[in-house]
Amino acid sequence: MKKRNIIITIILVIIVVLSAGFITYQKVEKSKKEYQVEKVSEYNYFVVKENDKYGVIDANGNKIIETNYDNVVIPNPNKAIFVCYSGDKTEVFNDKKENLFRNYGNVEPLRLKGVSTDLMYEKSVLKYSKDGKYGIINFNGKKITSPIYDEIDTLQFKEGELLVKKDNKYGVINIKGAEIVKANYDKIEADKYYDENTGYKDCGYIVSITTDEGYRYGYINKDGKELLKTDYNDLYRILETSSEEAYLICAQNGKYGLYKNSKKAIDNEYQSLRYDEFNNIIVALKGKQYGVLTMEGKQIVPFKYNQIDITGENIYATDSNGKVKVFDTNGKETSLDYNTVFTKVENTSYKINISVRDNKVNYSIYKNNEKKTTKEYNYIEYLYNDYFLASNNNGKLGVIDEEEDTKIQFKYNTIQKIENMNLIKAINDTTKMTEIYSKDMEKITELENATVEVNDEYIKIYNDSEAKYITKDGQEIKDTDLFTDNKIFAKKQGNYWGFVDKDGKTVVDFKYDKVTEVNKYGFAGIEKSGKWGVINKEGKIILEPKYTLKDNEQPEFIGQYYKFVYGNGEIYYTNN
Repeated sequence: MKKRNIIITIILVIIVVLSAGFITYQKVEKSKKEYQVEKVSEYNYFVVKENDKYGVIDANGNKIIETNYDNVVIPNPNKAIFVCYSGDKTEVFNDKKENLFRNYGNVEPLRLKGVSTDLMYEKSVLKYSKDGKYGIINFNGKKITSPIYDEIDTLQFKEGELLVKKDNKYGVINIKGAEIVKANYDKIEADKYYDENTGYKDCGYIVSITTDEGYRYGYINKDGKELLKTDYNDLYRILETSSEEAYLICAQNGKYGLYKNSKKAIDNEYQSLRYDEFNNIIVALKGKQYGVLTMEGKQIVPFKYNQIDITGENIYATDSNGKVKVFDTNGKETSLDYNTVFTKVENTSYKINISVRDNKVNYSIYKNNEKKTTKEYNYIEYLYNDYFLASNNNGKLGVIDEEEDTKIQFKYNTIQKIENMNLIKAINDTTKMTEIYSKDMEKITELENATVEVNDEYIKIYNDSEAKYITKDGQEIKDTDLFTDNKIFAKKQGNYWGFVDKDGKTVVDFKYDKVTEVNKYGFAGIEKSGKWGVINKEGKIILEPKYTLKDNEQPEFIGQYYKFVYGNGEIYYTNN
């Protein structure tokens, strides 16, 4: 029991160390007149709300659809298709305010399930109704299917595919109208998961029918091929790196087995099967005893233990007397101390060892089972290549390589890898300096009391006096070279900001306390005496500074409207 408490302590330490960030939201009072953006299109159009009615503006702030409707939906951010609701009636308009698809009755967008982004609609087709039946059309008004379905809906995890109901049974079609799964089932669930290395995996469908004994489950792959008939009283897919291989745990008469696609890998003779994703093995219960199997059904730990726990690459097996034996993932018994945990770094030959001695946690680096570190570290985390984030006994962070050479000195309170950039941000709380390092751990630049903003192709490091830009490959670059489409650029002269052209000629006088860069919509913010206004990309004032914003919020402008975000995530555009 004492040893088990130590392991729990290890896990808690890891959780605390890794949870190194938080987000704080602040609620701000709404203005009297506001435009509330619903389902924001980040591209060309925005749904706005005025006096509880909805309309549309474009990226220049021009009103495209008057705010006369109960609701408006923009299904595709790249298409000028606006579905406008008035009571139970729908009308579809384009950006020329032409009323489209009148011959199709009520036309509706199809809301995606399980998608937590602003763009939550099927982006290629619309649903229409006739005589109580449903079909689909594309955005050009071409009929894809006749109105032959009782219901049409999206399928969770499956964009581009639709769940259809016909004669009280469910099937699946794609957005071209082609049948993928015949409408023969009482329930269909899509199967999809996220793999860190390869992204989303598109798998198959768990289908079921209703019998006198309850649901019976089967499995159909992503191409519509039946792998398992609806013969099982329980069925679920376990995570696997290849979407072409469906590993299915299935129960018959209360006994579980494992199938690889349609081929049985483990017989249905177990009370339970528990998959360990990290080591790709199965913990199985047979009768009242636990053991461990490979994915092919080979026994690697015998069935004679009351409990089996897996931590890292170590299998801890507890017998009826409370005695613990430790096995590796090949089933070889090891004398490894119970208080030591190995964690493999995926797609590398590295392992991070975490050990506890006298209630003190120590991290070590192993490569090909050879210990590489000699010093004691409070924490080690793999970054990339042969670089590791580490914390010394003084609690300061630095970066070392596999040879334990110090690449970034141990003097920082925060060190963070900037994702998709192979850049490192390091913050020293004592000096208030934020430093940026290249992928080779060479310092690129530094700035006092700085904020770092990460964009797709560059990062911006800035404070109240200056801004610096670092490209994805670690090159510091001027804003004039980075924003090649911009005509004006923010610059500070003395205590005030203005805008200059590429040649440094003043376009907007240096008289503002704060400014923003020209955004993707072609507008920039200007602030004077606590009031914000907006200019366009030519430097022309669109609105004199009049907005009062709390907490020094940096607004994003779209014409005469500015974006406002509440703590609950609601986004507003307001001109008052």
